Amino acid sequence: MNEMSPLPRPERVRKPDWIRVKAPTSEGFAATRALMRSKSLTTVCEEAACPNIGECWSKKHATVMILGDTCTRACAFCNVKTGMPRAVDPMEPQNVADAAAQMGLEHIVITSVDRDDLPDGGAKQFVKVIEAIRKSNPTTTIEILTPDFRNKHEAPIEMIVAARPDVYNHNLETVPRLYPTIRPGARYYASLRLLETVKKLDPSIFTKSGIMLGLGEERLEVHQVMDDMRSADVDFLTMGQYLQPTPRHTKVIEFVTPQAFGSYGAIARAKGFLLVASSPLTRSSYHAGDDFAKMRDARAAKLAKVTAQA
Repeated sequence: MNEMSPLPRPERVRKPDWIRVKAPTSEGFAATRALMRSKSLTTVCEEAACPNIGECWSKKHATVMILGDTCTRACAFCNVKTGMPRAVDPMEPQNVADAAAQMGLEHIVITSVDRDDLPDGGAKQFVKVIEAIRKSNPTTTIEILTPDFRNKHEAPIEMIVAARPDVYNHNLETVPRLYPTIRPGARYYASLRLLETVKKLDPSIFTKSGIMLGLGEERLEVHQVMDDMRSADVDFLTMGQYLQPTPRHTKVIEFVTPQAFGSYGAIARAKGFLLVASSPLTRSSYHAGDDFAKMRDARAAKLAKVTAQA
């Protein structure tokens, strides 16, 4: 009887030095985790296996993920689990507001899983969270990162914009050519229209979007995404390195160098974004509070310049 040879293990891609981070061990990290657990809150920091979790949580910064921990889609890059979500938690808005107050947050980022099972895609829960934070923490600025509300038309966007978050973020994630394999449940131009709609409904709300690099995109494709975002009047662009969360997720095609990220950032700034964050470890919510202050100052400076020239 012939013995079967064991299957070869897949080669493990070694991360370059610039992408490595230390494991979280600080007291601040432990305190943030304990608070999230006590309020029954989910964070995208954990669910998406963010490499910056140690740094952010040690400073008591966390991105809360509302509407549960189960997504109705299965994007090839995302580590959030897929399946049939549980019922929406009516206590979630107040729990988020309480956590923000307890952490003393000046700026909070709220995101969510996709909830294609809900008639409004979860928009009402975003509104309730914004209202609860405004009531409990009136000085806290609010940044939201929403799904695309696929096939829900514009009603969910109108509902959220009316609640007036300070920043409305929706990530394009990658270049249009890669959508069928990387983000099959979404449509590139639908996401662009969402960002454009926010600005048309309320120009005072900052808009923000991000893409991941290292998925096989071409340089000129990235430049075109920048142009598309500017056409939609997006204020803030984030660019970071895609990292494969598990072997079943799409592979890293390239580890983009810090120098290349710097070059992309310079080009984006030349195209007119108010703010650009471009580095291997950049993520949508990384340094969000500091970046919001910079974006607000950049807008004020731009308006002052226009007024002076008038």
